[in-house]
Amino acid sequence: MQKPITNKFKQYFNKGRKASIQEIVREPTAGGIVFRRNKAGAIEILLIQDAKDRWTIPKGHIEEGETAQQTARREIGEEAGLSQVDVLNWLGKIHFRYRRLDKLVLMTTQIYLVRAKGDTDAIRKEEWMNGIKWFSFNDALDAIEYEDIGKLMLLAKKRIRQENL
Repeated sequence: MQKPITNKFKQYFNKGRKASIQEIVREPTAGGIVFRRNKAGAIEILLIQDAKDRWTIPKGHIEEGETAQQTARREIGEEAGLSQVDVLNWLGKIHFRYRRLDKLVLMTTQIYLVRAKGDTDAIRKEEWMNGIKWFSFNDALDAIEYEDIGKLMLLAKKRIRQENL
């Protein structure tokens, strides 16, 4: 007859194991590929550097009663300090998934093409960020950590040129 497995034995083998996923959570978010033209007329893209040092675009959770477009505008204001922006058109959506303790988070982000206006040098980062910066288009494409956002950046550049923005 086998002895029951003791708690100490279970703890030894479960050490370092992640808790099993108990719940799937959907999180709708929105953000923008924010651009401006520099003095030479070249396209520049605004990127923020998150707490894990990854360069990405300003984005955040859609709050109740808010449209994705309104969220993109609000998040750009909160995360970059840019209140004068034109949300020009929808570029597409991207999907992320990640684990948060015992939850699987499925995030869908609506991405818009956004033109910064006014004093675009007056950007400011939020406390949780490691950086915020205007990049030349090619440097932004090199810096961006997410391939799906990179693809939408290429679409953004095409729209900017086609529509002479």
